[in-house]
Amino acid sequence: MTDVVLYGRPGCHLCDEARDVLLAIRAEHPFELAERDIEADDELLKRYLERIPVIVIDGVEAFELDFDHDALRRGLDGRSSNVHP
Repeated sequence: MTDVVLYGRPGCHLCDEARDVLLAIRAEHPFELAERDIEADDELLKRYLERIPVIVIDGVEAFELDFDHDALRRGLDGRSSNVHP
């Protein structure tokens, strides 16, 4: 199963939008979704503060800041089809 991590922080409207899009896509194409609050870890805060939301798909940073919803869907669809032929 594809693993997706959403890096963000509370109060980030772009992070909320990214979560909503991911949840909508997950309803059609299942994947594991984990969220990481960058404010909970100093290293994550330094690494991602100016870049959130960051979406990591199977360990690869695939999207950051604003993203194209269709590109995100294609990226997840492609990963899912490779995992489940």
